[in-house]
Amino acid sequence: MCVDIDIKIVVKIQEGLIELYGVDPLVVQFPQKTRKEFDGDLTVVVFPFTKISKKSPEQTAEDLGKYLVDNIPQITNFNVVKGFLNLSIAPEYWLNELNTIAQNKTFGQADPSGKTYMVEYASPNTNKPLHLGHLRNIFLGFSVAEILKANGHEVFKTQIINDRGIHICKSMLAWQKFGNEETPQSSGLKGDHLVGKYYVEFDKAYKKEINQLIEKGLTKEEAEKEAPIFKQAQEMLLKWENGDKEIVDLWKKMNAWVYEGFDVTYQTMGVDFDEIYYESDTYILGKDVVEKGLTEGHFYKKEDGSIWCDLSAEKMDDKLLLRADGTSVYMTQDIGTAIERYKNHPNLNGIIYTVGNEQNHHFKVLFAILKKLGYQWADECHHLSYGMIELPDGKMKSREGTVVDADDLMAEIVNDAKLMTQERGHLDGLSNTEKDELYAQIGLGGLKYYLLKVDAKKGMVFNPEESIDLNGNTAPFIQYAHARIQSLLRKANELNYSTSYTDAELNEEEITLVKLLKDFPTIIKEAGENISPATLSNYIYELVKTFNHFYQNVPILREEDKNKLAMRLVLSQSVANVIASGMKLLGIGVPNKM
Repeated sequence: MCVDIDIKIVVKIQEGLIELYGVDPLVVQFPQKTRKEFDGDLTVVVFPFTKISKKSPEQTAEDLGKYLVDNIPQITNFNVVKGFLNLSIAPEYWLNELNTIAQNKTFGQADPSGKTYMVEYASPNTNKPLHLGHLRNIFLGFSVAEILKANGHEVFKTQIINDRGIHICKSMLAWQKFGNEETPQSSGLKGDHLVGKYYVEFDKAYKKEINQLIEKGLTKEEAEKEAPIFKQAQEMLLKWENGDKEIVDLWKKMNAWVYEGFDVTYQTMGVDFDEIYYESDTYILGKDVVEKGLTEGHFYKKEDGSIWCDLSAEKMDDKLLLRADGTSVYMTQDIGTAIERYKNHPNLNGIIYTVGNEQNHHFKVLFAILKKLGYQWADECHHLSYGMIELPDGKMKSREGTVVDADDLMAEIVNDAKLMTQERGHLDGLSNTEKDELYAQIGLGGLKYYLLKVDAKKGMVFNPEESIDLNGNTAPFIQYAHARIQSLLRKANELNYSTSYTDAELNEEEITLVKLLKDFPTIIKEAGENISPATLSNYIYELVKTFNHFYQNVPILREEDKNKLAMRLVLSQSVANVIASGMKLLGIGVPNKM
């Protein structure tokens, strides 16, 4: 909260304990915000001082309270609740804090930290379009990157595209068999949608062949291995690995379709990347690292020639790093890619991986192995683990075509926002372009906020209708508050009301708002340290609720005292600035009219 008053209180407590009891406590904790049910602004826990005072907690608090009132001009009163000393701060102090906030054009932004982080998110496969699950991943990763920037860190946004493997060959083979040379241009489909269509077609044909083989007497497991179309996909993968020109050319062509489709989706989402890695480039990177790690004694080789990492000290099972035939596994690739990224960015302090919680163990192992190899930055690597999203009627499955497509979902929600906004009828004076921008801000803002306000670790059920509700903990509720403040400020400007004031005593409603505004830099810091956009989301919601209460109960434009009117306009503007800054860190725009 108020670092300056906090420091004064800590210093004076140290001095007071020496003066009152003749003992220097050496360490004094910063005061806490006073709980809402008690009078006061800041609370000092006095239990640790009773050993020094040789008195009860209540008497110790009384002694310290009187000392602080006498020695800190900003403290006007105190009360004692058991061992808790609640301090009241003068209204003039909060007015000065409001002035400081209003004049700070970069309020909430930390000074450069000298640290550099990489945030990985998206990381899609090139055999299907992005879906609802990707949306949570991408919005989380993008917001975390922006929050880390606000904490003064240099940040590189990256993704690794899974562009190789049997799943890619399934789409390619199905297109060869059933596609009749169909292209995005000839079909009118986005490239990623077209390729995803053939991934589903493969699955249909595969299941049909499995059933035919089962009817001939094979078990289900045998049929899955013997189905001709599956064997053909495996053959295609071998040809790709051996550099077969026809297969590689087809792979490049279909992947290019997908990348064009992804770019359109990312643009709609309003997200970007600084670097892109491709699995086809990185999947063998770790092999040399593993071989070197073996010679240096970090790993061991089994009799069959496979190479493993002993993780018994970390209380985990040993991990395979190279198969007996010398081929790599996913862990090998991830080790190599992490080290490659570090080479590309020598000042890198850590990498944040935005990946679903089914990979929790994988990342524990990855970070442990990197640490064994001597990379100290592994301690600052973090798996941003998030829970899965389900629909009201259950889980999604890509190969069966039952996923919620990201493009379709975003278009649907923007259209719902359009219908809702038109129904309310507050669109006078807006051009068609401005209206379309507003619908997108409301719809996509609602979607992003809905996915970010929940603690990432928790799974969630997605309800599109709730995301654009104008009431409750939603982006439209917050966006409407920002638009309302802008309307208020426009009216004040039209009436030539001044925003200059010489003095104005703040009431309780105003002090509560200033306190919340003062929390903004601390909230950004907490959101960065905890890698949690939800921390920021829920702070903004609390700020908006508090402002709405103020707006409904305190006159602004109707205030006759010019000093109070001007102060309330400045307070409202400061709230709008924090709303806009906070929502920007979530990747969400706020309209000036709504």
